[in-house]
Amino acid sequence: MRIPRSMSFRTNKNRGFAYLALLTGVALATGCGGGRQIKISNPVARIGASEEGVASWYGEPYHGRRAANGEVYDMRAMTAAHPSLPFETWVSVRNLENRKSTEVRITDRGPFVKGRIIDLSRAAAEEIDLVRLGIAKVKLTVVDPPRSYLRGRQFTVQVTTARTQQNAQFLEKKLKGKYKDVYIRYRPAIAKGNTPESWRILVGKVNDVKQAQKTLLEVRPDYPNSFVVGWDVE
Repeated sequence: MRIPRSMSFRTNKNRGFAYLALLTGVALATGCGGGRQIKISNPVARIGASEEGVASWYGEPYHGRRAANGEVYDMRAMTAAHPSLPFETWVSVRNLENRKSTEVRITDRGPFVKGRIIDLSRAAAEEIDLVRLGIAKVKLTVVDPPRSYLRGRQFTVQVTTARTQQNAQFLEKKLKGKYKDVYIRYRPAIAKGNTPESWRILVGKVNDVKQAQKTLLEVRPDYPNSFVVGWDVE
């Protein structure tokens, strides 16, 4: 089915609220209507899970701002926003109109437009000829991360972020009573998007993303907004 050109591309003006929720500990109930929604009952997506719906893409003014997982969004990287898939999930995105496909890593939340199921980076959108029309019907399938991405990379579980170092140290002390490896990492402010400085509280530092996911399953009951993230994310 061809998507009418009159359905013009729109970026999400509320994207910053997803990151705000992670900072404040407030859970957001977001979702997209239409298509067959992937049902995520735990923090780890099942390989092979799939859904169909409409994809869009986003670039400026979000390029250079922090994504919902805390890393700086780069529209030239192979990433995407999804309403509910866990961060660090990789999905294959197939354009059902031209059969072109690509793979992206979930780093952000969105889209927040009814009927859309994924917001691709510009680079990913170019891979499946989505940039000109802005939207297209796609099929998403959860896949294993590429070996090239995993090679030499370390992962951790971000429990939460604190606005002050004192609050971060208080939570660090609390977590050390239950977990062996607890870290605090400072994150500087970013002028674009008015993102304030913060202190990230992390549990674990491992070479295997699946091991990080196991740690996440242990942490989630007490900290439902925690998620797996690359150690190199600043």
